[in-house]
Amino acid sequence: MKEYYILHKPYGMLSQFSKELEQHQSLADLNLPFKKDIYPVGRLDKDSEGLLILSNDKALTDKLLNPLHQHQRSYWVQVEGIPTVQALQMLQTDLQIKIKKKIHQCLPADAFILENAPLAARNPPIRFRKNIATTWLSITLTEGKNRQVRRMTAKIGYPTLRLVRHRIEDLHIEDLAPAAVRSIRKEIIYRLLKLHKIS
Repeated sequence: MKEYYILHKPYGMLSQFSKELEQHQSLADLNLPFKKDIYPVGRLDKDSEGLLILSNDKALTDKLLNPLHQHQRSYWVQVEGIPTVQALQMLQTDLQIKIKKKIHQCLPADAFILENAPLAARNPPIRFRKNIATTWLSITLTEGKNRQVRRMTAKIGYPTLRLVRHRIEDLHIEDLAPAAVRSIRKEIIYRLLKLHKIS
């Protein structure tokens, strides 16, 4: 039987059930009653937070992670400094980043400044510098390279301090608290992720 869950992955937790080092936190530490064949669909790095899908549906995984389908992934990103119009335009056009010593040409991102913080302060708090302001951005990608958002904001000169994925296509994290999980029906998650349109 296929099962589907959405999880609000907390800061500092690996997107996997195993630990690479003894001090690491993993999904197993949530002590949730998942079947042994339930696995994360995609990843968020340890320092990132937000929407993570878990399932035993390999078809869903194949469709969602196939780069040809260019699914939208939206992030709330707190950066150091206040990005200029020119910096935001770099995110929206032809930014190049380096991944594993190779140059990657990013697809255009949708990026803009948020007027208000979308989330409460994190515990543990972000790095704080008294004389440097921080800014919340909304960034939407249609690709998912390793630590891509962090590499992109660093390239334009505004390092990422906090990164939260809140949406994949029409699937939103909504009011799900950190470390909380919610079951979701197949027909709903396929519709929200727009997978029913992919043959």
